[in-house]
Amino acid sequence: MYKRRRYGNFVFSSRKKFGKTSSTTSFSKYIKKAETAMQEEYVPTNAFTDFAIDKRLLSNVVAKGYGATMPIQDQAIPLILEGKDLIGIANTGMGKTAAFLIPMINKMIKDRNQKLLVITPTRELAEQIESEFISLSRNLGLRSVLIIGGASMNNQIWKLRKPWNLIVGTPGRLKDLMTRKALNLASINNLVVDEVDRMFDMGFQKDVQTIIGATNSNRQSLFFSATMNASVESLVGTHSHDVVKVSVKTRDTAASVDQDIVKVMGDKSKLDMLHDILIKEEVKKTLIFARTKHGVERLSVQLQQRGFKAGSIHGNKTQFQRQQVLFKFKQDQINILVATDVAARGLDIPHVSHVINYEEPERYEDYIHRIGRTGRGNMSGKALTFV
Repeated sequence: MYKRRRYGNFVFSSRKKFGKTSSTTSFSKYIKKAETAMQEEYVPTNAFTDFAIDKRLLSNVVAKGYGATMPIQDQAIPLILEGKDLIGIANTGMGKTAAFLIPMINKMIKDRNQKLLVITPTRELAEQIESEFISLSRNLGLRSVLIIGGASMNNQIWKLRKPWNLIVGTPGRLKDLMTRKALNLASINNLVVDEVDRMFDMGFQKDVQTIIGATNSNRQSLFFSATMNASVESLVGTHSHDVVKVSVKTRDTAASVDQDIVKVMGDKSKLDMLHDILIKEEVKKTLIFARTKHGVERLSVQLQQRGFKAGSIHGNKTQFQRQQVLFKFKQDQINILVATDVAARGLDIPHVSHVINYEEPERYEDYIHRIGRTGRGNMSGKALTFV
């Protein structure tokens, strides 16, 4: 029934065939070999120097070290520059942010009355987009406002009273400021809704509809999603005209992740088993998930006491604390990040080699989002789930 194989000193159980199982032994969904089928290398039609963009913007693009255009950038940027509405279907980690920011910044350079709203599902993704905007618009005199929960609302209101070109925010805080009459979106003539499918998974569908409805109806609308389901199609159809579809998705992110389980049994504690996995040479940069805020913090402290460079993010941390820990993880000052599911959605952290589910997620959809933090773009990754 089971095929036994080793991962370092650990024995993992992988089913050869899956039949009906009881709820206590139904772990087959966490076991899957990564797809190894070779794909044809994408040959871009355009280089960044081919796009009709301002020379100062191009200089910033080059300064960021961008090389060849990625598929979504190659296909979407020319269409956005033409002013078309667009729905872009692409895997996470494939350069979508630059695909919409570059043409939008170019539009702002030509006309300072152009204002862009970007709606994202998570605070962390909103921060990443604003950071990218700041670097791409360096020395261009463009201003941004970050509208997210966990940060000072008064400070956000103060920034909104000054001239701005970009608002990037999460649905909850955007709606709060609209309700308080501190945010008027009537001047928004450019819209990006990023990670649409995840936004809907998180229950933001009505909020997103309300926010879009408050923007200028004569706008350019861009939607980006990893999947194209009926809900996404409905949103796009309701809030865009003559939309062009660009799909460069090659496979589900999880398909590039080697997935397996770790059975907790015998005298060895679960923490000891985790310790022995983390010291393996092939385990480089690791994201560990637990269910509760207290459990995440406790595990992070325990790993630190064992000499690991670990940090944590969860709902009890301030936004500043979360930003600091994420910065250290991205900069390899720490190589282990322990998190609740808040980190599974929207984070773009390069070179995560392993995702470890120290505790099983409540829903399989959460599992998919968790392991999607590794194996991003054209990279491969590994996911281990303790059962």
